[in-house]
Amino acid sequence: MAISAAEVSKLRKMTGAGMMDCKKALTETDGDFDKAVDIIRKKGQAVASKRADREATEGVVLSKVTEDGKKGALVVLNCETDFVAKNESFVALTQSILDLALASNATTIEEVKELKLNGVAIKDVITEQIGVIGEKLDLPYFAVVNAETVVSYIHPGNKLATIVGFNQSGFENQVGRDVAMQVAAMSPVSIDKDSVPQDVIQKELEIAKDQARLEGKPEEMLDRISQGRLNKFFKESTLLEQIFVKDGKISIREYLKNTNKDLTVTDFKRFSLNN
Repeated sequence: MAISAAEVSKLRKMTGAGMMDCKKALTETDGDFDKAVDIIRKKGQAVASKRADREATEGVVLSKVTEDGKKGALVVLNCETDFVAKNESFVALTQSILDLALASNATTIEEVKELKLNGVAIKDVITEQIGVIGEKLDLPYFAVVNAETVVSYIHPGNKLATIVGFNQSGFENQVGRDVAMQVAAMSPVSIDKDSVPQDVIQKELEIAKDQARLEGKPEEMLDRISQGRLNKFFKESTLLEQIFVKDGKISIREYLKNTNKDLTVTDFKRFSLNN
């Protein structure tokens, strides 16, 4: 049967596949749209299996907050090349996934992959797009922060994003943005020293002892030296103790107290494609 340009255009709009792929799929299925979509999806699966051993290290990192400012989400969609990552349709796909995930009750990446985007599970949408784009795609990371106030930040270029939760509302937007940018710039390991995982603390103590031994320090001094270096680690690597990058004279904890004595950070998430 003859396939009209309107039918091809409709299928292309549904799947994002190329005009020739859409025409071929419709021709094979005698104009049956559901079967044509299956053919395009199978093509994506075939390309995906061929690309399985390739690395998808480029991509887009986006974050967003709900209108009431009490929930934020961050999502990462990987591809193989920077050329694809900068493509408007790829960024738009990532944004659509983020919008849907933020509006849902999803808390894990597995739950996000099962959400329906225009009636199709996100995991299947990604498979279809592998066939369309011809690169390995992956949805490796999703995070949510719920708090009295949540602020998001996306670094120019869509390679790095953060979401930060605060225990209060009503403070200036710039304060929240400053802290979200601090998280982006300084990559803290936790909010404060009390929230640093014990395995991280042990690792830092061991590293400090090994360094001190290499420097020829006496064995009986190693515990004291390693504790001192651990305290330095806390100051450099925990958010509230870090020096505020926009000031240099005060910590983030002091910056927040200058805004409101009880204002603090309750949670944060950060993802960068570069580290």
